[in-house]
Amino acid sequence: MFESLIPPDWALRVQQLEPAEFWIGAGVLIALALGAFYAIFRFIHRYHIIEGTPTSRVRSAAQGYVELDGIGYLMPGTPIVAPLSGITCTWYSYKVEERTESGSDRRERWRTLRQETSDDLFLLKDDTGECVIDPEGAEVTPGISEVWYGDVPMWNGTMLRRSSGRYRYTEKRMHPGDALYAIGQFRSIGGSQELPNTHEEVRELLAEWKRDQVALHARFDRNNDGVLSVDEWEAVRRAAWKEVLAAQAQRARGPVHHLLTRPDDGRRPFILSVLPQELLITRYRRYTVLSLLVFLLAGSVATWMLTARFGG
Repeated sequence: MFESLIPPDWALRVQQLEPAEFWIGAGVLIALALGAFYAIFRFIHRYHIIEGTPTSRVRSAAQGYVELDGIGYLMPGTPIVAPLSGITCTWYSYKVEERTESGSDRRERWRTLRQETSDDLFLLKDDTGECVIDPEGAEVTPGISEVWYGDVPMWNGTMLRRSSGRYRYTEKRMHPGDALYAIGQFRSIGGSQELPNTHEEVRELLAEWKRDQVALHARFDRNNDGVLSVDEWEAVRRAAWKEVLAAQAQRARGPVHHLLTRPDDGRRPFILSVLPQELLITRYRRYTVLSLLVFLLAGSVATWMLTARFGG
């Protein structure tokens, strides 16, 4: 069916291509098909995760992978400001590009001069409490995405916006007061809700002490021979356990702080979005269909090219 849509003389053109031209074209199509095949399962995985994870309230959320729905707010202190526009926001991502010409045909391309994504903490609040969001590593669907042009490679929020120019500025933002959907790794710090990992905290504290050998020996080398004996190392471990347990007890007496971050396992997505989950599911399903179409089209053309070239 697909072959019937291709003009008959195209097969002859494929056969007459130089080997380098043929393999570059076929390689691009194969890479496109493989990328689309990967994207199909990636998008399916995301909308199934969103569909299958119930929405939790901040105050009653269990420790682990959870879904929250609330409003984004700034934390107390210095506000987050988007570098290009100078607008206060909860999250931003920007890129500054320069127009260049390359190749014998002087083809226009955009070269990235600078790009950055915010990793500053902000808050998600619902009617039961607030959760600190650490956006590092998140897949973000922002509310604002702007593109404009100018004649200076600056990123200080003061350039004159134009519809054309040598430099292109792209900025995406989420703002205080925006609706915020979030799904990621939830944990509570402090108070009686915290589930501390004592062994891990002791290991980290011992590693920190070992980095300062002078202080370690001054504190635990009782006979001053420059070597920590077995008994002295046991004293180091006991001191580390005692310090960690004391710190945990202190945190348990303090207020509870909730934190949402990227999952440690790397398999489940960390998503922040101004879109509600229903629209996110619709979007991921649409992306799945588009990826399937790209996979079928690119794969079919690549197969036809190989057949036309080597099928006899």
